[in-house]
Amino acid sequence: MRTFTFILLFFCTLSAFSQDHLYAWDTIQEVKIYFEQDNWQKILDHYKKEGDKKRLTGSVKINGTVYENVGIRYKGNSSYNNTQNDDEIKLPFNIKLTHEDSEQKTPQGYKTLKLANVFRDPSFVREILAYEIARKYMPAPKCNFAKVYINDEYWGLYSNTESIDKRFLKNYYKEKDGVLFKCDPESWNIETRPGCEEGGRATLNYLGDDLRCYEGYYELKSDDPAGWNDLITLTQTIEQKNVNLDSLLDVVQTLWMLAFNNVTVNLDSYTGLLCHNYYIYKTANGQFHPLVWDMNLAFGGFRMADEGGKLTNEEMQKMSPFLHYKNEKRPLIHQLLSDDLNRKIYLAQIKTIVEENFGNDWYKQRIETVQTLIDQAVQEDSHKLYPYRDFKANVDSTAQAGNAKIVGITELMDARTSYLLGHPLIEKESPTISEVTHEVVADSLITINAVAENVEQVWLFCKNNSKAIFQRVELDEKGNNQWTTQINYTPTLQYYIVAEAAKTATLMPKRAGMEYFDMSNQITTKNQLLETQEE
Repeated sequence: MRTFTFILLFFCTLSAFSQDHLYAWDTIQEVKIYFEQDNWQKILDHYKKEGDKKRLTGSVKINGTVYENVGIRYKGNSSYNNTQNDDEIKLPFNIKLTHEDSEQKTPQGYKTLKLANVFRDPSFVREILAYEIARKYMPAPKCNFAKVYINDEYWGLYSNTESIDKRFLKNYYKEKDGVLFKCDPESWNIETRPGCEEGGRATLNYLGDDLRCYEGYYELKSDDPAGWNDLITLTQTIEQKNVNLDSLLDVVQTLWMLAFNNVTVNLDSYTGLLCHNYYIYKTANGQFHPLVWDMNLAFGGFRMADEGGKLTNEEMQKMSPFLHYKNEKRPLIHQLLSDDLNRKIYLAQIKTIVEENFGNDWYKQRIETVQTLIDQAVQEDSHKLYPYRDFKANVDSTAQAGNAKIVGITELMDARTSYLLGHPLIEKESPTISEVTHEVVADSLITINAVAENVEQVWLFCKNNSKAIFQRVELDEKGNNQWTTQINYTPTLQYYIVAEAAKTATLMPKRAGMEYFDMSNQITTKNQLLETQEE
């Protein structure tokens, strides 16, 4: 018989990435784009406005390595349209290395560069900061900065974000060929088709059984057209509050995404008016996983939560953690938070995000470090969209960005931290989990034990291996704050604990879903898996 006692050091974590050079947060990349055509801007504008995603062939030198015959196009919606309409030339780029050579990729295995023009972020740090926080709690792209040159002219400092593609999926999920949707309509003027329910963007509302009802709101990025049927099944299951929803949707990861969007006032997302800027990926086990995307307007850069107009600074500072809770047009929020346990887990996630990133002022230290790193490159950027004086000023105070007022990051988050930590359901005393142990019995069964106080129930979430789906098991009370259950033993078992009280819950590990206990008595991380290259 073997017994292992775990403290918080002994868990698996999915959150940290290896410092591969192309996306190491503390480095600035050098990307030089070369076009043969003198009128390349006019050509790329034409392609973008036609909407066919056609690319202009050129070459690119990334940190000194030349890649020939790459495909280049403009990307983005508001970051392209508003910038172009203002006669600015610093437009965002999508560079495909495999445009003519399917095997061409960087030494780390990357095939696409996505370079954003830091639209509506005078501070330059919103995107990199948001992604770094998100990666602690859910799969999310890496992000840093690149000095971009065009035909050897310095074009400006861009944010450089990892693409959600097969390499990304392989690293996180150890597979890459599942169903992938980008939930971001190309147009906001989509007419409801006859026979379809009214949609309103990529909300995951059920619109009917005809895939054409969904085509305007979602973009299938994988090859199998049967993926549309999977999407329809998911929306129908969410609408019906089906008890088997966990088998089709990674609920805990979805709650992390919703908690992250809410804490960081990331309204240019599923949570805001436009309900977009995310992906969903279906793994081989049949479960969809949401993936955050496009963070340049996090921390209040976009002020519209609904049709009610722009939020003031104070309204964003005090935005309810239950925004859209009663809104049936936001089914992920409305349906998931209607479940008592889900709602308590969500509140625990909010508390963890606030305490780990904002309550301790970690985010201020990271902003200062990043701005110091890029300061000279920002000063030298003659095409930047906003004056240099707002680079530092927009950290702490509201700045003008075109016609928009962009709230200062600390101006928003210091007040928001106080508001959230003082919320009646978040400041309420939570259960305490002081110890978790497991005991393998005769190599066939395993007993899971937890010591938890101030609880009504303790739950085990477990799965046999990394590709399985977490199952919920109720622990039995033994007295003296001891809780236990027995399940089948496998050497690849992974699990976490949720202690539930009347209004609150506690997760152990706190980043449950991204962190979990396994059968090792040594520190194990996901870093090794994330370093693997696409096969």
